[in-house]
Amino acid sequence: MGIFKTILRAVTWWGSQTLNTQFYTWRKGVRVGEDAEGNQFYETRDHRRRWVIFSDDAEASKVSPDWHGWLHHTFDEPPTKAPLTHKDWEKPHQKNQTGTPAAYAPAGSIRRDKPVERRDYEAWQPE
Repeated sequence: MGIFKTILRAVTWWGSQTLNTQFYTWRKGVRVGEDAEGNQFYETRDHRRRWVIFSDDAEASKVSPDWHGWLHHTFDEPPTKAPLTHKDWEKPHQKNQTGTPAAYAPAGSIRRDKPVERRDYEAWQPE
């Protein structure tokens, strides 16, 4: 790792973790598990603090509901030990798609390839 990358890691938080977080994790953290995105989850030995180290950019919507509940002390056991039961009608977790080509575009949106023509109103025209 170059000197520039080391300095950048020391002062930025959005690219995985800072040097401070890495040192704290090394000293006090116990690795609990990893999710499908590659995010790693840790807690202190006394089980009071829990945190995630993201696999790439720190984006909270990358954390699945199972791990989110564990991070916020809703569940005592991590999903690796006690996975949540999912209903057959539940969709799998997706990260936030806002600002990407996969973002939701309603009918009539100019972002759609072929906007649906609407006939439920007439556009106002000045006289």
